Amino acid sequence: MRVVRRLVVHEVRLLTSIVRWVARRPHGLGPGPGAGSARGRAFGYARGQGAMMFGFGFVCVLESACMAVLLRNHPAVHRVVFALDIYTLLLVVGMHAASVTRPHVLGDTVLRVRRAAHVDLRVPLSAIASVRRELVTTHERTEGRLDLAVAAQTTITLELATPVRHFTFLGRPRDVRLIRFHADESDVLVRAIRDLTPTLTRERTAPSPFPGRPG
Repeated sequence: MRVVRRLVVHEVRLLTSIVRWVARRPHGLGPGPGAGSARGRAFGYARGQGAMMFGFGFVCVLESACMAVLLRNHPAVHRVVFALDIYTLLLVVGMHAASVTRPHVLGDTVLRVRRAAHVDLRVPLSAIASVRRELVTTHERTEGRLDLAVAAQTTITLELATPVRHFTFLGRPRDVRLIRFHADESDVLVRAIRDLTPTLTRERTAPSPFPGRPG
């Protein structure tokens, strides 16, 4: 039941994101505990995946048209398949809408690192040991590392002095000390984080415990 509940909540968030996208109402930018100030600064990450999501949507429309031809003599079955196709298309649109309306948010004390409707990680600025712009296109699952790639790449690397707790899609807790994620304006976000944390290490002075190969 717990897994089913999480799946339902996730799909509701995707569908709600479509409404937010149309209404131009980003999530998590108003007053509240997440941003650390009256209004955080948003940094998008969805620009690089637009073409890919358009391709997914086109495949869904094409598949629906093909099934309509194949099932033209079976109207009852066709109605069921058509409803499923429409719902699948809505979820595809919802995934992109969630990426657009749920940007990264930088507040005075907290950075919210997000990806669509299934990752919303609050990282205290005081926990960040170093931040750098780093293009990485190869990501291997490693204990203590969280990779949030968009279009198979990440552009920012955060190394943490103290771990933060991340919950996976199905609710399993993980402590992470290194976070790689994508931002459309990665240089601007890195500078903004450094401006808010003057004592932050700006360049790596020792080998990272989580080596990665830049792309």
